[in-house]
Amino acid sequence: MKNEKPVREIRINPIVPTESVLVATARSMRPKKAEAPAPRDTRRHVDTCPFCVGNESMTPPAIATYPAQGPWEIRIVENLYPVLGDDRENPNLNLGLQQTIDGYGRHEVIIDHNSHGAAVHEMTESHLALLFGAYRARMEQLYSSNRRLRYVLVFKNFGPAAGASIAHTHSQIIGMPVVPDNVQAEVVNSRAYFTKNHRCIFCSLIDEALTFEATFYDRESGEIRRRIDVGQFVIERGERFIAIKPFASRYEWEVHILPLTHHADFLESTAEDHADLARVLRRTMARLDAVLGGAQYNYFLHSVPHGEDSSGNAASFHWHLEICPRTTIPSGFELGSGLFVNTISPEEAAGTLRAVVLE
Repeated sequence: MKNEKPVREIRINPIVPTESVLVATARSMRPKKAEAPAPRDTRRHVDTCPFCVGNESMTPPAIATYPAQGPWEIRIVENLYPVLGDDRENPNLNLGLQQTIDGYGRHEVIIDHNSHGAAVHEMTESHLALLFGAYRARMEQLYSSNRRLRYVLVFKNFGPAAGASIAHTHSQIIGMPVVPDNVQAEVVNSRAYFTKNHRCIFCSLIDEALTFEATFYDRESGEIRRRIDVGQFVIERGERFIAIKPFASRYEWEVHILPLTHHADFLESTAEDHADLARVLRRTMARLDAVLGGAQYNYFLHSVPHGEDSSGNAASFHWHLEICPRTTIPSGFELGSGLFVNTISPEEAAGTLRAVVLE
């Protein structure tokens, strides 16, 4: 249901309060050129694609394949153009105020599927569960391979607007000697919340999504200003996982998937977890695809960092998967201010996604 009055308000991210989102629905009415959805390459096989079956010689040797024997469904290789590498280890440099940390790390490509044009919502749940198992195995291996690696990030770029340079469906995994700033901000703020409230803030947000409702009235007119209904921001719910539209969504169709029970480290996830996560993810992506007509997106997995100074976060941090469809290009205001602008209210977006009828 569309809002009767335009929304124009700044919403504060409860996880990272320094991160704000300007929800300005009137901006969606400004004149702009209509663009057709980006065409998606749906071919099963492309002779020139280095990730397609039969072209394995076009990539580095496989680090791992799933299943381990027989034709592969998932294949993991080193990235030919890594942002970080383990080919050399240089000492850190301190040049006055200018400092460097050696760009040591690992950068691998996870070829998600042997079918060139397979989209996530078209994959079987068993295959997606296998993919999450591959993520977990590689994360565990990278952390154990070198104590200098403090964070391992799994992410997926799908579509040119999301930065994907190869059309064949794939994810990437990068092990790095630093904790990314956005992850560190989540860790620090969730720890501060836990110290004050003795509870995980992510768990609190899940509970609110499942139980909270309120009506706010205008003091002078008595008209309803805002109504929040139970489940208003819930997109999907499984036995172990829930997909939620953030109240302060940075992107118009952003959705987060979290374990229903508290878990800080993705490495502790089980095969049963992966099966339910696969179902919730596939259905969520099907909803996004139906609404957007071919979603281009990034998703990334935020788990608790590892390392000597990362202990003590198990009770306060909650691992999660963030899905960020890319439907707009950041403006000068967003880049200059650091304030995200969302032209669709998260309440309306959540309602639209829930209304999709799935088979």
